[in-house]
Order: sequence, then structure tokens, then C-alpha cells
Amino acid sequence: MDLFPAIDLRGGRAVRLYQGDYDRMTVYNADPAAQARAFAAAGAKFLHVVDLDGAKDGTAENFETIRAIAAGTDLYLEVGGGIRDEARIRAYLELGVDRCILGTAAVKDFDFAARMAQKYGPKIAVGVDMKDGFVAVAGWREVTPEPGLAFCRRCAAAGVQAVIATDISRDGTLQGTNLELYRALLKIPGLRVTASGGIAGLEELEELAAMGCHAAILGQSIYTGAIDLAEAVRRCQS
Repeated sequence: MDLFPAIDLRGGRAVRLYQGDYDRMTVYNADPAAQARAFAAAGAKFLHVVDLDGAKDGTAENFETIRAIAAGTDLYLEVGGGIRDEARIRAYLELGVDRCILGTAAVKDFDFAARMAQKYGPKIAVGVDMKDGFVAVAGWREVTPEPGLAFCRRCAAAGVQAVIATDISRDGTLQGTNLELYRALLKIPGLRVTASGGIAGLEELEELAAMGCHAAILGQSIYTGAIDLAEAVRRCQS
């Protein structure tokens, strides 16, 4: 299983939100590129970056910060947050980003997401954020009427190769991830599933790996020390 330590960006800093609440934010590092290098030094091979400002309002405020992260390490880098047109996809890929994550854009304009998945293949993933089982968008502030599982099935049928699924109620809480959600998602043929949100211990990582999750994202757990990243890499990373 691939392990993605996470860097969430707001105003050029590495932060974490509690349950997606922009008003409940903790700053962990004023230098996100240095944070990325620290993850690499711990043995990480992958990095998950979210532009929270972009997710909220579609801006590219953190573009230069992402450039610095991409230039500073050899990590496989996936980026999401505010990617709502092909120009932004191309701009990130030209920076050296390995995979772009479509979130709000995939929900608001599904045909666009399908076209990008067909054109760019494994360089595109869809981020599926769920609140009470339903898809949420716009920085998790808007909940749609579509169930997350049904949306993931639509993604797979349209040629999307990978989804990054987050149960918002677990994100940033260290209360444990939604294992039943990932068991259900893994039944969708042809879809590579990344688990995100609430992972609190190595045992959960091992269970996710055993059930066949392609990847897992670690955020609050490694910033607080609940999980030692180097140990997680040693025990769980493929």
C-alpha cells in the first residue's frame, strides 16, 4: 500500500483542519517545502498536497508554494484543491506534479472529469469527500444529494482510475477511519481506492492494506505523533 503524508496549504503554510472546518485550523509548519523534505527523510515516497484556499474559492494562491514543494523533493506528488479547468491541470503537470485531483469540478461538471480522465489517464484522480454518506464540495461546505458510493461507481464507469475517498466526519479527529466505507468502495471493479480521514494507528493501516486499499493518506496522526511516519513506511508501504 502506498502511504501519502499530507500537507494542507492555507496562505502558504502547512495546516490541518478539524472535520474540514476552516475556523478550526492548526498551523504546523510555515515552510511546507521543508515539511515535504522531512517526510522524504522519514522514508516517504509519496506526498498528498491540498490547496485549501483553492478548494474554497478556486484561486491559485498557493501555486508558488506547490512549485517549491515539487522542486524540493523527488516524491511522487499529487495535488488537489481548486483544479477546475484543464489549464490548471497542465500548469501543475508542468511543475512536476504527478497526479491532479479533481473534486468540486468532478461533481459540478462530470463530463469534464470524464474527459480529463480519458485524456490524462493515471495523472487524474477524483477526490470524493463525503458527509453522512453524501458527496460534499466547495471545501466541504456544500453537500450534494448524491451518495458517495453511487458517485464512485459513476466515476469508474466513466474511466476514472483512482478515487481518494474521505469521510469528512473523521478527518482530523484521530477517531479512526471509516473501514466499512473502504470495504464497500473496494467492491467497485477497476477502481483504485485511497483511504483518507481519521486514520489513528498502525493497526488501521495494516487493515486497510489487507483489504486491498491502494493507498492511505496520513495527516493529523503524523503531525501529532500518534503514528510515526518512518515506522508506518517500514511496516505498511509497498
